[in-house]
Amino acid sequence: MAFNYDLDFDNIDFREKPELYRVGRGEQGVLMVEPYKSEILQYWRFKTPDIAKESSDKIYEMFLDYKEKEDFVGMDMARKFLQMGYTRARRYTNYKGGKKYDENGKVHERQNDPEKAESAAIFMEKWKLAREDKDYLERKKEHQKKYG
Repeated sequence: MAFNYDLDFDNIDFREKPELYRVGRGEQGVLMVEPYKSEILQYWRFKTPDIAKESSDKIYEMFLDYKEKEDFVGMDMARKFLQMGYTRARRYTNYKGGKKYDENGKVHERQNDPEKAESAAIFMEKWKLAREDKDYLERKKEHQKKYG
């Protein structure tokens, strides 16, 4: 089922109401679902490979902590932040300042920033661990079957 953007995200605690959460596709809702957004976002950084390593390690550690607490929504949100670390670092690898389009909507010329590419690879490694985790996949299937 698709991510439900019609919910009142300002007034829902998804830890208390996990039945309202939908996985959606990719990173959908990553900056909307509380309290997870506030818990994870403060650690999400990718400016340099060292910063990306520290960030992805911390977020993956949070993924494992949510797993230990049997908190699927937290696991999925941590997975989304790891995915977003990869996708945003790739955007900055390819486009200076992360800006793909100019003010007229024309695509900027691609570049290659090796430092950002390394940051992306670091996030990719942790994202892959999270998205392929057997418990995560089982809980995702259960959540989608139960709630949509």
